[in-house]
Amino acid sequence: MKILITGSAGFIGSALSLRLLERGDEVIGIDNLNDYYDVNLKEARLARTLNYAGYRDLRLDIEDGEHLNEVFGSFRPERVVNLAAQAGVRYSIENPLAYVRTNLLGFANVLEACRHHGVEHLVYASSSSVYGANTEMPFSVHHNVDHPLSLYAASKKANELMAHTYSHLYRIPTTGLRFFTVYGPWGRPDMALFKFTRAILAGEPIQVFNYGKHRRDFTFIDDIVEGLIRVLDRIPTGNSNWSGATPDAATSQAPYRLYNIGNNQPIELMEYIDYLEQCLEKRAEMELLPLQPGDVPDTFADVDDLVRDTGYFPSTPVAEGVARFVEWYRMFYQV
Repeated sequence: MKILITGSAGFIGSALSLRLLERGDEVIGIDNLNDYYDVNLKEARLARTLNYAGYRDLRLDIEDGEHLNEVFGSFRPERVVNLAAQAGVRYSIENPLAYVRTNLLGFANVLEACRHHGVEHLVYASSSSVYGANTEMPFSVHHNVDHPLSLYAASKKANELMAHTYSHLYRIPTTGLRFFTVYGPWGRPDMALFKFTRAILAGEPIQVFNYGKHRRDFTFIDDIVEGLIRVLDRIPTGNSNWSGATPDAATSQAPYRLYNIGNNQPIELMEYIDYLEQCLEKRAEMELLPLQPGDVPDTFADVDDLVRDTGYFPSTPVAEGVARFVEWYRMFYQV
């Protein structure tokens, strides 16, 4: 197939591009290579895909609707994966307008391009952050999620609503994936595992929020990519049993679907740090701090719908995933 991926130099976008190229798909990669974090890392990710004849590398910002529409018109992608976004819960507290521009305006441009160029299926990144103030565990896509705790979370919830509108009005099949704390080789430097590894190796203290007591459903990158591909290959149809009297949040009469993709085995942050210390063979000096604004105490993904519909269950043990990250980190940074 011909698949367009936005955010193609990103952590997930780069890994997905590689897998699709390896199976013989043609990939049009769009990224603006912004400096939210180390551009050199983004370029190194891209270098892995540039050797494939089926890869087209384009410098473009999805906020630029006119040029985005031209790209869709020129390449005529059959399917689209939107992974371009301003990421980070904490940064959204400091710079909320960045999330409005990229996550709302940019996503609207993607939807419009899909509408006007006959795209068969749009898959887009949502986030576990949409569960916000919810406390019922595990988090289910069938739960109400109307109380976000950060503008990042609100922007992802808005993406789901916008996608549903386009599925309803224009019959564009859309699938949203709520990612749960993705980690692994080639990951983002603003994420805990990356920051902790750098600091521990440098002999610096690490900041441990909520005194290390919160739990996260850490999900390894390979599991995320496998789930993404299976969802991409499965075009949603309307739920004929859907009722406005008792609405199901995860489906619709329109060709619209939501899935959680998480490890389904949350662990405490302190256990995560312990795995990292074992791999580094070095103890961490910790600065224990309260829960930060915008963060939630726990995440736990109910992945029953994903398993039922695609036959795939994310399963990489956290100890294995952390070890594979550390092996990559030492190789990439020569430490």
